[in-house]
Amino acid sequence: MSNVKDLCKGILGCNCGKDHLCPIDYIEIGHNILPKIDEMCANYKKIHLVADSNTFRVCGETVMNILGKKVRSYVVFDTPDFVLIPNEKAIEKIENSMVDDTDIIVGVGSGVINDLCKYVSHKNGLPYYIVATAPSMDGYASVGSALILNGMKVTLGANPPKGIIADTAVLANAPFPMIQAGWGDIIGKYSCLNDWKLSALINGEYFCQRVYDLTMDTTDRVRELAARVKDSEETAVGELMEALVTVGIAMSYVGNSRPASGSEHHLSHFFEITGILDGKEYFPHGIDVIYSAVATAALREKIANGEPHEFIFDRTEWEKNINDIYTSSADEVIALQDKMGWYTDADRDSVFDNLAEIKKVLKEAPTEQEMLSLLREIGLDYKEFVELYGAEKIDNSLLFAKDLKDRYSVLWLNYKYFK
Repeated sequence: MSNVKDLCKGILGCNCGKDHLCPIDYIEIGHNILPKIDEMCANYKKIHLVADSNTFRVCGETVMNILGKKVRSYVVFDTPDFVLIPNEKAIEKIENSMVDDTDIIVGVGSGVINDLCKYVSHKNGLPYYIVATAPSMDGYASVGSALILNGMKVTLGANPPKGIIADTAVLANAPFPMIQAGWGDIIGKYSCLNDWKLSALINGEYFCQRVYDLTMDTTDRVRELAARVKDSEETAVGELMEALVTVGIAMSYVGNSRPASGSEHHLSHFFEITGILDGKEYFPHGIDVIYSAVATAALREKIANGEPHEFIFDRTEWEKNINDIYTSSADEVIALQDKMGWYTDADRDSVFDNLAEIKKVLKEAPTEQEMLSLLREIGLDYKEFVELYGAEKIDNSLLFAKDLKDRYSVLWLNYKYFK
């Protein structure tokens, strides 16, 4: 695995034409290393600690005791019976609980806590550290903060943490579905990397081979960890955490989540948003990602073996579908796609003229059967995905999840020319 500390040095003069930077001062991943947080916070005097009731129990209280009187304020979200949603209410609670002259935020948790602390710290011009409690997602080192605002899943620009500390003894004892989620989030890169290359071909989107290769190599190595991760082996879980941080750094290198998020994430966001809107259950993010990567693999195979048709946009039908699916958030979805303008035929010539090359790119990704095999290696069963969401909802996700985002993927190619 790449040395994550070395990656923070960045890459100057990349062949893609960009300098790649990642302004993280500390990355500590190892056994029983929580006491290092005291040294990391040596120059801070007014710490605001953020956790939820589960992560506070796991190691938040320990972190607070290590930091002692430097912790001048804190908030612990009560989460025994519900999922913490990173929305306006949660943001307000963090901000209202800070003391004047807070000089750093220390989050204790994983996905949602990290996103909330990242956003609040960026908004208030503060640094933040994250103490990871689970190897469940790849956003620890990324520049984006994934939030749900006005009922929409959005990723806002924000600075990465100044420090990441991950005690492998803590990570290995995380609930196994969270470990599966982290593994699934990485394996989903086979899908999103293919989407990135696809959009570069069709739309001329910026593409960096070096960042692509870094992410692909990381994904290939995690693929080999399945048996050990399935046993929650501490060293393997530590390697998984390094991979998750590495992918976050890759996102920081390009300034957005393109190396780590594509059609499989759009489907995952679809199930989360519609679940929240409809009060229905949904899988943890990374588990949704790998299940969704199976569905997008099937799409790629269908397109690679098919022929395109002419696209005629029926706005009335589309708006009806968007309103039926996204209900109170429909206006936001419609406004986003009106802004993007991707329902015009602007990409038609590129698709029809480059069809052979497009199919070649699509065939580079793992097949549906290969992805199903990977599911089984980590102890997941695709039948559970179908049983929870149902065929109709999954079909709708393949057609309308793309509308939640401003990013081109195989979902657009399918909707416009192959459905």
